[in-house]
Formats: sequence, structure tokens, C-alpha cells
Amino acid sequence: MNQKLLAGVDIGGTKTRIMASRGSLTMVDETIVTDGWRIRQMEADAVKLAGIVIDLCGGSAPDAMAVGAHGCDTDEQCRRFQALLSQQTGGKVQVVNDAELMVPAAGYVDGVGVVAGTGSIAVARTAEGRMLAAGGWGWILGDEGSAAALVREAAKAIRGVLDRGQDGDPLIGALMRELDTDDQTKLGILLNETRGAAIWGRYANAVFDAAVAGSPLAIRVIREGGAGLAALVEVLIERGANAALVVAGGGVIAEQPMLMKAFVEAMASISPSSQVVLLREPPVIGAVAIARRLVAASGGASQSNASTVEHE
Repeated sequence: MNQKLLAGVDIGGTKTRIMASRGSLTMVDETIVTDGWRIRQMEADAVKLAGIVIDLCGGSAPDAMAVGAHGCDTDEQCRRFQALLSQQTGGKVQVVNDAELMVPAAGYVDGVGVVAGTGSIAVARTAEGRMLAAGGWGWILGDEGSAAALVREAAKAIRGVLDRGQDGDPLIGALMRELDTDDQTKLGILLNETRGAAIWGRYANAVFDAAVAGSPLAIRVIREGGAGLAALVEVLIERGANAALVVAGGGVIAEQPMLMKAFVEAMASISPSSQVVLLREPPVIGAVAIARRLVAASGGASQSNASTVEHE
């Protein structure tokens, strides 16, 4: 029996991971820099991404491909990118928001996916398959609990204590070391000169290091970051999402137990009945799982409906 070639793609804010398999054999597992190929023009991006996937698969277009795309925050955006990719590959394609990879990557079918990495967002589907999203507004307006937002809130907290003539909190020194300065007055200037979520996100370790050192400011920032993520889930619940299962993933929350703990504690208050799971597998596995469902679906999913994730 000819086994189908399946491809999964996880497009994050900074990295894109591509995995392809045939049967139980993983043929491709590559990570590339998102900015290296994505220019935020859907037509051009579809051509580039399809070309990259086909090239990695030895010149063969996948029979089914699923893509979790950072920045595809509405059904309309997902369907448009999906149609463009389908034109390029000729196979079945499904595009979802990258947060939607959390649930299938954890081995489940239905639930709320929460990403806390370079940015943050919470996404779910209604029983009818309509996307519900909260967050994802970028580090200037929000992205609560993300790496960049934690640094932003840490800098604001530092500003507050320095204005009051208090300079003993370990968070101050930790962030200064990350920015390679010994002048407190330059914190704002240096952060302003290094704009961008990816760059600010690199300084997030200072917040967690300071919390380990007992910084009240850092502990507060992390606690509020976890609460901010839980608040996104609360918004989805208010809009009708089923939050019986909540799967959290992303570089920051997966690597920093203090943030996950803060999120779980906040969720216990907002939705005590929710099962909150930390994704320990790469989200791209969820994309491969969705591609497998496309092939397994009886009669095959039509392209017009493929942007809705199956629910059981």
C-alpha cells in the first residue's frame, strides 16, 4: 500500500519548524528562521513556503499538509492562506492559528490552545468549528505573559521603584546585566533602541533569574503574566469556548516553570474544572496529526471546509 506523504508546519513569530512523514518514518524535521522566508504577503509567502516544503521532501508535494500560522487569527485569514497553499501543492491543506497546534500535539482533539512564547494568544473552536481568539495583539498592546511582555512589565516595575528612590530589588541589576549597562538611567534608552518582540524577549531570563534571587518585583511580574494568560482563556469561555481542556505551550511557558505555575494558579480561580496541560512535545507534531486527519477523513475534507478542525 502506498503510504501518504504528510507535512506539518509550525510558523512561529521567530522560528518555523517543518516536519514530514510517510507512515511511521519521519523524513523531514527542519527549523528555519521565520523572517528568512516570510514577508507577510500571503501570495508570496504561500509560494515560498510550499517551495520550501516540497524541496525538503525531495521534490515531492505532500498529499496532505497542515500549517499552524502565527498571525492567521481569523477564519478568513486561515482560509485564504490555505487556498493559496493548496494551489501550490495540489494536495489537501489545512491552515489554523499556531496556538491550535497545542491540543493535537498533546494528543487531544478539542480544547483551548494557549501560546506564550515571543508573543501570546489563546485560541479555541466552537462546536460548529468557528475560530475564537483572544490576545495576539503584539507586544506593544498586549501579548500578556509572553517573553517580550514580561520584559516590558519588568521595565515598568523598575521605573516605578526607581522614581521612588528605591534601587535594592534584584530585578534592577538582572535587567541591567542583560542590557550590559551599569547606569540605571539608561535602561529606558537601551530598551527603546532595541525595539522588537524577538529582541526584547531575549532579556526575559533576567526576570526569572531575579525571581529566583527573591525579587518581589520579578515575582509580581511573573504572577501577573500568568494571570494575563488565564484572562485570555476567560474571554474565550465567555464567548462560548469549551475549556474542559487547556493546553499551554511556547518557549517561555514550557521552559519557565514559574510562569506555568502562575498560569495554573490563575486558571484554578477562573475555571476550576479545567484540566490544564503543559505541552512538552514540539507543536509541529500537532500539525502532522491534523494532516493525518485530513487523509483519514472519510471521503476527504473539501477545501472550502478544511479550515475547521475536526471535533469529537
